[in-house]
Amino acid sequence: MSNTILEGIVKQKDYIFKTQIFKITNKFNFNASELLLIIYFLNQDKPSFNIPEIKNITCLEEKQIMDAFSSLSSKGIISININKNENGIICEEIDLSNLYKYIVSDINTNVKKQINNNIFNIFEKEFGRTLSPIEFEIINAWLKSGISEELIIGALKEATFNGVSNLRYIDKIIYEWNKKGFKSMEDLHNHLKKKEPNENKVLFDYNWLEDEE
Repeated sequence: MSNTILEGIVKQKDYIFKTQIFKITNKFNFNASELLLIIYFLNQDKPSFNIPEIKNITCLEEKQIMDAFSSLSSKGIISININKNENGIICEEIDLSNLYKYIVSDINTNVKKQINNNIFNIFEKEFGRTLSPIEFEIINAWLKSGISEELIIGALKEATFNGVSNLRYIDKIIYEWNKKGFKSMEDLHNHLKKKEPNENKVLFDYNWLEDEE
C-alpha cells in the first residue's frame, strides 16, 4: 500500500473530539484512559459499557477500562442507567448528562464574560473615559440582579442623551423601569404609546423620572 493511501487513512476523521473537553479534562484531571473512554462514549449514539468493543476501539486493557470507568463514576462525570428496550429486554446505557452539564456551564460562563466585557466597553465609549472600579461593581450588580443588558444599555443611552454621564442617574432610571415591570425596550415603547398614543414621542425625550402611572 502506497504512503499516499496510508496518509489518507490516517487523516480520516472517524472519531470526533469536542474542543470543550480540553477544559473539562484539565478541570477534573483526567488521565489518558479516562479521556479515551469519554471520547468513546461521546461518539456513540447510545453509549453502553461494552468492554470488548471499547477494547477494540480504544486499545485499552480491560483493567484500564474498569479503573477509568470507576474513576469517572466517582467524579460524578458518568453513570449507568438501567432501561428496557422496545423488546422488553433490560439493557444498560451510559448516562452522560452530568458531563454535558459541565460543558454547558463552562460555555455559559464564557458567554457571560463576553457579554459583560461588551457592556463595559459600551459604557466606556458612551462616557468617553475608562470606568472606575466602583462603576464596574455597580454595573455587575445590575447584571447579577437580573436586569437585562438591553435595559441597562437603554438607560445608559437615556442618560447620555440628556447629557448625564454618571451611574447614579442611570440607576434611578433603571429603578423606575424595574418598578413598572419593564423587561425589554419594547415594553418601554408600548408604555409610551399608552401614555401618549397620538404623539410621535421619541423614547429619549421622555422624562422617566417624573413619569407617574
